[in-house]
Amino acid sequence: MTTSPLTRTVVDIVGAPFHAIWSPEDGAIRAAGFATELDPDAESLTARLRSIDAGVAERGITDAAAAPGPVADPIADALLAYADGDVTAIDGLMVRQPETPFRGDVWRALREVPAGRAVTYTELAGLAGRPSAIRAAASGCANNLVALVVPCHRIVRSDGGLGGYLFGVDIKTRLLQHEGALQRELFSD
Repeated sequence: MTTSPLTRTVVDIVGAPFHAIWSPEDGAIRAAGFATELDPDAESLTARLRSIDAGVAERGITDAAAAPGPVADPIADALLAYADGDVTAIDGLMVRQPETPFRGDVWRALREVPAGRAVTYTELAGLAGRPSAIRAAASGCANNLVALVVPCHRIVRSDGGLGGYLFGVDIKTRLLQHEGALQRELFSD
């Protein structure tokens, strides 16, 4: 059993600090999400990790920027490339989060939705292999611990509305604009 601390990488994406917590032994992202005005240090992300995967959270977390000497940080490299416009740069990142069989199917289906496209919760349920399980697919989005990389922001309501997003609809809008799924002028003030 690995007991070395997890690593936290923070990268600015669409004007907000994005936190990725990953295990250095395999490079898998264990939790990820945006800091918000109400949660500027993304403490809720650590709390969610602790409640969903307490054994992993017990390892503790060190900040990549605080590590002595040069640190190879492939997670930061991919996130920076994404932030700079290569919206496919995060597609190959490995993730690991506790899953039920259907939630795992939902999360794998989410990773198949390409940047620049948004699908409805109904379409997501179909992509996950259970077209009638719309609410369960929505629950899979809500319980996704690895936001952005498992792109729950690419799911919209069937009436054309954006729907909710744990880190706020403003960030969801900016992500969809960044990826080309929304035209900026439609959502500007």
